[in-house]
Amino acid sequence: MKRREFIAKGIVSSLAFTIVPRVVLGGNGFLAPSDRINLGFIGVGKQSYTLMNGLNRCKEIASLAACDVDRNKLAAFIAATAKKQTELSKAQTEIKAYHHYRELLDRKDIDAVVIATPDHWHAQIAVDAAKAGKDIYCEKPLALTIAEGRAMVDATRKYKRVFQTGSMQRSSYNFRQAAELVLNGYIGKIKEINVSVGEPVKQCDLPAMPAPDYLDWDMWVGPSPYRGYNPILSPPLEDDNWAWWRGYRDFGGGYITDWGAHMFDIVQWALGMDESGPVQFNPPKEANSNSGLSFSYANGVRVNHVQWGVHNAIQFIGEKGKIEVSREFIRSNPENLANLKLTSSDRRLYYSDNHYQDWVDAIKKRSKPICDVEIGHRTSSVCNAINIAYELQKDLKWNPQKEQFDNDYANLMRSRPYRGEWDFRKF
Repeated sequence: MKRREFIAKGIVSSLAFTIVPRVVLGGNGFLAPSDRINLGFIGVGKQSYTLMNGLNRCKEIASLAACDVDRNKLAAFIAATAKKQTELSKAQTEIKAYHHYRELLDRKDIDAVVIATPDHWHAQIAVDAAKAGKDIYCEKPLALTIAEGRAMVDATRKYKRVFQTGSMQRSSYNFRQAAELVLNGYIGKIKEINVSVGEPVKQCDLPAMPAPDYLDWDMWVGPSPYRGYNPILSPPLEDDNWAWWRGYRDFGGGYITDWGAHMFDIVQWALGMDESGPVQFNPPKEANSNSGLSFSYANGVRVNHVQWGVHNAIQFIGEKGKIEVSREFIRSNPENLANLKLTSSDRRLYYSDNHYQDWVDAIKKRSKPICDVEIGHRTSSVCNAINIAYELQKDLKWNPQKEQFDNDYANLMRSRPYRGEWDFRKF
């Protein structure tokens, strides 16, 4: 669909779904307009509600706009946002709806955007947002391919934007405590690390069905190779299941990127590899294997993708002990380590206990937040390389400085073709 048609549809959507909440004037500590960070949301599926609720609790945030290609989800999200801002007694202005995200980016009064689309849209929207001068919060995994992630970093740096990756486990006690214990050698030299997340990405085999009239399916597919609609990829508003575009190539990266972007991120953090990465990937040689891959760093530490007994969790095994961590627990052997208070001489990691406020503070200071775009890119590169190794069933060497494999086929898989006029490299 041509851009001028999207503009026309965007205007119609904006008129149809604009909600003007009550206007609160003065008093009660409301921020002046010059002190606010005006926010727009791009992609308003299930995850966007968590982001909207968390960000609106930051006093500096004013939510002014939202965009989606699903009219029903867009209307519901705008209504929920207006309700939340009223509950929080925040000064409010109208929340406008947009069909095409570039119309939202054209607004000069929008300071920052939240990108919560399916993964195949992240790079194009983030690059366009950086070009438009917006600060960015982008859900994890950062990018669908390694090349996309590098472009997102480069565009962010070129336009001097503040970019937070939504790897929010870095802002929680369990994972920071585990990472600092490992980093400071409390369990001795690390021998190996076990990470239990689900299976790699696979080809989409869902049957094509007629798209509903409330959904612009061609725009939903966007830069990816076209395939027909299926509600598993984009569930209707009333379906509370997580959309499973995550599992299929061209849209997501399976559980390797969905949960791996959380867990492998903590591995990178604990090993001090935020600016680097592994040097070798060794997948199992059996066809259709869903686990058993290992990768290693230059210092000899090996990480295994295995189900070690607890789902979506990490097991650090050192010469002097063991630390296990998930969102629900942190435990150790010896037992006293798990909640040990570190000393003043220990190395400390970036402290954040609120991923959203950390981004807001970084915007105000023009500094890097706890999960800067480079960090997000390095983690998603690990995840994407794992998927490549599983698919090729080949041992691969990886150069984290050059971001290149020692295999021509693997290097081709660092990027993907874009459909139509879309091009994430134009910045």
